[in-house]
Amino acid sequence: MKEEDARANLEQLIQQLLALIGEDPTREGLVRTPHRFANALGFLTSGYEQDIQKILNGAIFTEKYDEMVIVKDIDFYSLCEHHMLPFYGKVHVAYIPNGKILGLSKIPRIVEVFSRRLQVQERMTQQIAETLYQSLQPDGVGVVMEARHLCMMMRGVEKQNSVATTSAMFGSFRDDERTRNEFLKLIDSRLS
Repeated sequence: MKEEDARANLEQLIQQLLALIGEDPTREGLVRTPHRFANALGFLTSGYEQDIQKILNGAIFTEKYDEMVIVKDIDFYSLCEHHMLPFYGKVHVAYIPNGKILGLSKIPRIVEVFSRRLQVQERMTQQIAETLYQSLQPDGVGVVMEARHLCMMMRGVEKQNSVATTSAMFGSFRDDERTRNEFLKLIDSRLS
């Protein structure tokens, strides 16, 4: 199906949805809502159209550095696949190079690609860690994600201050308690 046809179908579905919930889709404030919603959904799910290998291409460099590299407090926004409501928070990523390093700006780009898909926090945490582990073949990778889920805040249990935390550890981050603890201590500290 052509992109224009898919967009027109989506807009028509949103117009029908508005009518089904009891709204008048021809009301002045709602006339352009199907178009705006289709644009927003396209942006919020743009990660499906991105290729991680193309993003990493040319950004992996040979380097003898073998200490921990951390990029922390990476903001992200995603859509929960269960309710299609937003969840958002911060991701902390670390790896220990084994002869190869990654351009630092690529780490937030990896987070962005996976966050711009319908997600569950657990899978997204794992995908970020696996991508780095497979692409760089480092001694280890650690990813910790902290998120607030609107599906828990706006509906259901309605717990406004709950934060879900997930982690994925590979290599030395999983096998070496000292490495894991150093990572967790550094992302908890306020060095900046």
